[in-house]
Amino acid sequence: MSDPHSPDAQDSPTVAKNHTVDAIVAIVILVFGVILTIEAWRLGARWTSDGPGAGYFPFYIGLITIVASLGIFYQSVFGKSRDTGTFVDRAQAMRVLYVLVPATLYVGVTVFLGLYVASAIYIALFMVVLGKYPPVKSVVLSVVIVAVFFLMFEVWFKVPLYKGTLDPLRFLGY
Repeated sequence: MSDPHSPDAQDSPTVAKNHTVDAIVAIVILVFGVILTIEAWRLGARWTSDGPGAGYFPFYIGLITIVASLGIFYQSVFGKSRDTGTFVDRAQAMRVLYVLVPATLYVGVTVFLGLYVASAIYIALFMVVLGKYPPVKSVVLSVVIVAVFFLMFEVWFKVPLYKGTLDPLRFLGY
């Protein structure tokens, strides 16, 4: 894996173009509009004897959303002035993945180890891998940060945070 901060990262190949991302976002908004319209119709999008039904205004907002998303999709795919510039290149995508993958793993580990232990591991690894800090300094600092949050939430505010299915901090009595 190449370093996204290197000077040759400027010559990185395109991963996605602006018009492609526009089309994908238009499709997502279209799906949202269709769901909104269907649910509003189910709620009652008709005029009743005492005025508009519960879904009357959301139904029309959904229709406007559908029409707008179809227009954006058409412009991004078939428009003569569509934006064909680079939305993200490989180096930029790698920088996003350097943060997204560990964050996703952090969420998964939180289920088992809880917020405190998972956060200490996450902070320490981020400091070592991305921040290039010494491992001992990273571990000490991450434990201190998590200890402060533990004291703040568990002891002072009396707001228990998720401890995980394994509950590794059970010995603390919280």
